[in-house]
Amino acid sequence: MKKVELLAPAGNPEKLKMAVLYGADAVYLAGEKYGLRTASDNFTLEEMKEGIGFAHERGCKAYLTMNIIPHNEDFAGAAEFLDNAVQAGIDAVIVSDPGMFSLVRKTAPGLDIHISTQANVTNAATANFWYEIGASRIVLARELSLKEIREIRKSIPEDMELEAFVHGAMCMSYSGRCLLSNFLTGRDANKGDCAQPCRWKYYLMEEKRPGEYFPIEENERGTFIFNSKDLCMIRHIPELIESGITSLKIEGRVKSSFYVATVVKAYREAIDAYYEALDKNQPYQFDEKWYEEITKVSNRDFTTGFYFHKPTEEGHNFGMGSYIRTYSFIGIVKGYDEEEGQLIVEQRNKFSLGDRVEAVPPKGPYIEFVVEDMYDSEGNKIETAPHPQMEVRIPFRKLPLNSLLRKPANIRNF
Repeated sequence: MKKVELLAPAGNPEKLKMAVLYGADAVYLAGEKYGLRTASDNFTLEEMKEGIGFAHERGCKAYLTMNIIPHNEDFAGAAEFLDNAVQAGIDAVIVSDPGMFSLVRKTAPGLDIHISTQANVTNAATANFWYEIGASRIVLARELSLKEIREIRKSIPEDMELEAFVHGAMCMSYSGRCLLSNFLTGRDANKGDCAQPCRWKYYLMEEKRPGEYFPIEENERGTFIFNSKDLCMIRHIPELIESGITSLKIEGRVKSSFYVATVVKAYREAIDAYYEALDKNQPYQFDEKWYEEITKVSNRDFTTGFYFHKPTEEGHNFGMGSYIRTYSFIGIVKGYDEEEGQLIVEQRNKFSLGDRVEAVPPKGPYIEFVVEDMYDSEGNKIETAPHPQMEVRIPFRKLPLNSLLRKPANIRNF
């Protein structure tokens, strides 16, 4: 059996690096144009070359998103942009629009084309249509059940690949085709500039009583009527793989490096455990620690989306629109001073003496310790690390490069 691909978001060069180091088989990224996440840092051409080179050196593929719903002016320069991306080594391009598909076919005839979830592919007939004109992969609509995915798999060519989202934020609109942001803010969601008004708090107002607001639910704070919980399918790896999906996709190009590394690592371990059990002809056992790890990054509670049934009210978080954060990402291990026996850490969020810290290496379990001493880059003893990206030295044993440091949010041991 060919192993399923674990596909991770790469919103900038650091996130790409973390995705690769923590276990992704492939990453998806955008340049400075044509992608659907303008809020992420994205990649300059030079960064794209370096990032793709880093991925390829470690056996990881890189896919370019050009999946906006384009207008006439968006095609100006698109062919040149794509040609530069091909020269940078991109392995495939993701599109949603037939015009953009045609441009890719003409500009880079040998390049694999993946059809974005924005194209709303919900049936085998549409998948076969895209296959017949040259697409190699379909990113399935998020509104499909596992049963429907199995039916599609049986009705398309064997070499046609299927990709599906398995983790991350869910859009309240059909396959992400939403005009709410355009209407309320003038920001075009279909060009990557969504303001996420689905996460806002809403009240009901009667026409003849302006200014008098009525909560839609009994909760006096109002209600977040469009706010979906996040998708999480880590407890269902066997069902996903056995449905015929080729690639399991994690959402989150705008999320942090901490999010990318933590989620990718958890899914990597769960997927590897499935294949190890298969090789040994043993039953697969889900380890609850994988789910617990995922809960340590920001989330909106979890749902299985449409995979097992149409979402009910349980799939929405009506009480709040913000993220749940139980842990803070405080730093990355950048080196080790052998002479002094100190970890060299690049700070990402404030931490202090007495904090209980968990170090998460790219492979293996996390290591827990308490920060008993800390020094700045000049060797001065300090009690807290308040400055973004400052160098901090912590006496401790050597840890793998790029290990992440986290601590329970707003909790101190001493």
